[in-house]
Amino acid sequence: MIKIRLTRKGKIHQPSYRIVAMESTVKRDGKYIEKLGNYDPISKKVEINKERIEYWISKGAIPTDTVKRLIKN
Repeated sequence: MIKIRLTRKGKIHQPSYRIVAMESTVKRDGKYIEKLGNYDPISKKVEINKERIEYWISKGAIPTDTVKRLIKN
């Protein structure tokens, strides 16, 4: 099952996240299929490729609750 979820990157106490499509069985920071955007919680900056997210959702990918919230905003 493909999920659209966050993977962590950045330094200690300075997190930033990638929004990615990946298998649900892969570890949080494991290998992903495609990068779909970025999220910086410190500056509240979100960059999303909506076309690719819509593509993956049409193929059956399930976004996590956090990603759903980011997509709506």
